Amino acid sequence: MIYLVLEDLQLEDINKFKFSLFMKIISQIEALKKLKIGKPIIFQTDTLPAIGCMPEYSEIIYRVKERDKNKALILMGSQIKQVLDYVDNDARDDFQKVAEKFWPGPLTLIIPIKKNKSLNFISGENTLGIRIPNSLMARSLILETGPLATSSANISGLDTSFDAESVSKDLPEVDLLGPVPWEECSGLGSTIISWVKDGKWRLVREGQIPFSKIT
Repeated sequence: MIYLVLEDLQLEDINKFKFSLFMKIISQIEALKKLKIGKPIIFQTDTLPAIGCMPEYSEIIYRVKERDKNKALILMGSQIKQVLDYVDNDARDDFQKVAEKFWPGPLTLIIPIKKNKSLNFISGENTLGIRIPNSLMARSLILETGPLATSSANISGLDTSFDAESVSKDLPEVDLLGPVPWEECSGLGSTIISWVKDGKWRLVREGQIPFSKIT
């Protein structure tokens, strides 16, 4: 049956079809089980595909991506109330004000982390980057798991692919959250801003949202 179908396809389509048979696509239920035992999952977001894991297993992302351990990861949430408890009280009001205006969306907020929170993927300045993506796939998953440690789904230093098939080729050992094909992402990184003091933010990287619209 498969061979009869392949006869009617172009060579490029045949290659894609053959590869799709080996893509490791899993359901949300399967993803939840794997995340709970420390496995990473790749899923689509509004900006770029992400690799994520439970925060306590963040070492796996550094290994899979071959990422410098001095580079922080992003804590991705589904709702503001999921991540608010990570924010130091000094930055809490400013954080909520900006988050409520721009989330879900392509904006990452770097804030001082609460002293009672311990994460092994934060910066040396004891700050944490947080984001809530405008992606139903991502937020539905994270609503069930709680906040995930995340990074772009690529080998560090290389470009990030945008679709499930290409990402699966880049990181073949990691399961992908289905269904596929994924919704298209923008292909652009989020704007990143860092809290300085009351009412003041510093631009780290300009992305889809202009800094002038935030401050």
